[in-house]
Amino acid sequence: MHGEQMAEDYPVVGLDEDALRAVELLASRRLPGLIVVGGDGSPFAVLPASQVVRFLVPSYVQDDPSLARVIGEQLADRVADKLSGVPVRKLLPAEPTEVPVVNHDDTILEIAAIMARLRCPLVAVMKDRRILGAITASRLLELAVTPH
Repeated sequence: MHGEQMAEDYPVVGLDEDALRAVELLASRRLPGLIVVGGDGSPFAVLPASQVVRFLVPSYVQDDPSLARVIGEQLADRVADKLSGVPVRKLLPAEPTEVPVVNHDDTILEIAAIMARLRCPLVAVMKDRRILGAITASRLLELAVTPH
């Protein structure tokens, strides 16, 4: 089986799109992340849901989680305030990372190797510089354990 057969339709967001809309998409569809595209429509990054959570939780609480109980602030109250008017690019890590893309004819093992190396929950599947869809880690595992 190759990437093209494994790929599923998957939402993409632009670098300058509203972060709140992107996070609502992540939440409503329970996605492990989003494919972020540049102005030319090519993959720029994958935004894992965990990175969004990291953006929303103050660094001092990340450093000492016991402070979360003392502060008592609801994360839900912070989401709209912190993301309103913010572009998706602000949610991405400051250091650029390798874009997790695979070719349409890559095998399941090649795709698994890229996911493992980049520690990414999904990869964009490309053919002729066009995104065909994505393969999530859970989809890859489903295909790996299903007899063919």
